Amino acid sequence: MSTTTENPVSDGATTLTVRSARPDELAAVGELTVAGFSVGPYPPDAARAALLRDAAGRARTADVRVAVEGTGEDLLGTATLAPGGTEHARFAGPDELEFRLLAVSPAARRRGLGALLLEDAVAQARARGFTRVVLDTGARNETAQRLYHRSGFTRLPEREDRLGGGGLRLAVFGRDVDPAPGVLVRLARPGELDAVSRLALDAYAADGDLPDWYAAQVADAATRTREAELWVAVDAVTGELLGTVTLPRPGRTLSATALDGELDLRLLASAVPARGRGVGTALVRHALDVARWRGLHRVVLNSAPRMTAAHSLYTTLGFVRLPERETRVVEGGTLLAFGYDVVPLAGDDTL
Repeated sequence: MSTTTENPVSDGATTLTVRSARPDELAAVGELTVAGFSVGPYPPDAARAALLRDAAGRARTADVRVAVEGTGEDLLGTATLAPGGTEHARFAGPDELEFRLLAVSPAARRRGLGALLLEDAVAQARARGFTRVVLDTGARNETAQRLYHRSGFTRLPEREDRLGGGGLRLAVFGRDVDPAPGVLVRLARPGELDAVSRLALDAYAADGDLPDWYAAQVADAATRTREAELWVAVDAVTGELLGTVTLPRPGRTLSATALDGELDLRLLASAVPARGRGVGTALVRHALDVARWRGLHRVVLNSAPRMTAAHSLYTTLGFVRLPERETRVVEGGTLLAFGYDVVPLAGDDTL
């Protein structure tokens, strides 16, 4: 199954186009798929490689998409779009389109091809009348998971009751084609860092004067996205930036407050004009979800004595004080500690 629909997108220097693979390209698509998977966390064995090479088989019931440069012939990336209920769809329902077997040429990485193929999938789903794009990835594929989170996909843990080949635990994601009004939480994108810095500074300044050293930390979104995970809340329909929070990468912590088996969050901020829209609640609940997905049992955080609105949010959501961890004196009193016990998803170590 194929379509001639093309999706040209400029990366600033050249124009990248996503289109259906031509029949004479399918063998090369198969080799590209094997090459892309071979440098990931799950290098294919011989049987898996044979399946990855079978782009011609996939094209019989699905749309094998390729990314090329302009009108050129070199294949830079590929993905397969399978309607729910067809041979190559595993998790998609009847009104959903499944995105599978994303692969980018090792020589073409860091050009945004994965994000481009994802946006093409959403555009194709909309054009064909599907309501959602669904995909899955392995628990150890943190790079792919960060890409999906940046692209506005959210976890669907209720569908994660099926294992992949070899007993591989899978993380399932979905993105609505036309989202309902509300707040969406995703990873920040590179072009948003300055705006995130301004939002956080304005939010903290609205609650009182900031020491210079702390203002510098609040503003340093670039370091947070490089060394940790910088999450943002956006308007699900307009994309307007509404808030931010920082979480550690898997296996790490942000502060001495977090013990083994715990996730700590820092620098929660809601845009001043967006207060009252549930932005802080959405970001904190997302942190609880991340802890569950990673198999952790508690979320912890610190809060300055003067941040009374934040304290109210935490207690409303069910956090409790951890007085045994309140040992640091700061301006205005003792730095408070809060914790929330979660029930982890057994055996999962994903984002």
